[in-house]
Amino acid sequence: MSEEKKESPEAVAESETPAEGGDEIADVETLKQQLAAAERKAEENWEKLLRTQAELENLRKRMERELDNARKYAIEKFAKELLAVVDSLELGLQAAVETDDVEKIREGIELTLKQLLTVFDRFNIKAIDPTGEKFNPDFHQAMATEAVKGVEPDTVVKVFQKGYTLNDRLIRPALVVVAKPPAEEPPRIDEQA
Repeated sequence: MSEEKKESPEAVAESETPAEGGDEIADVETLKQQLAAAERKAEENWEKLLRTQAELENLRKRMERELDNARKYAIEKFAKELLAVVDSLELGLQAAVETDDVEKIREGIELTLKQLLTVFDRFNIKAIDPTGEKFNPDFHQAMATEAVKGVEPDTVVKVFQKGYTLNDRLIRPALVVVAKPPAEEPPRIDEQA
């Protein structure tokens, strides 16, 4: 029994090693395979990440380019429509030089104005002509007040310049004169009474 106690731990380990050595080698091989698989998966994911980042960068650049073009050319259609109005004005100016007939010039100006208003209508630009309406500071700018008999106070009595909206958004307020309450006359004293 004392001889059994004398065996060193190394000797015990050596005697057990052959049996465990085969399992350890198998475990190492399994771990190497798992490591290689994990490295392949990590490489695939890394490549996916790089591709996704490149795609996002390309998308961002394309969107910036499209937004820039949209800003630059947003009024292109409107500008093309206005070219017909410019042509009409040039023809009217040429006719004014060649003729003294004021009636024809007036007709030409009326037609050109009608053409311009048609373009405005196509692009949802609406005139604000508030004559007779209640003063609205959101759409009107009071240039003066005037006492007018028979007109309710805060009513627009005159329009100096029409206002305009674009898709119901104010782009220029109407410049107006607003009725003010008539000044109260001082009470008359009847001196003959």
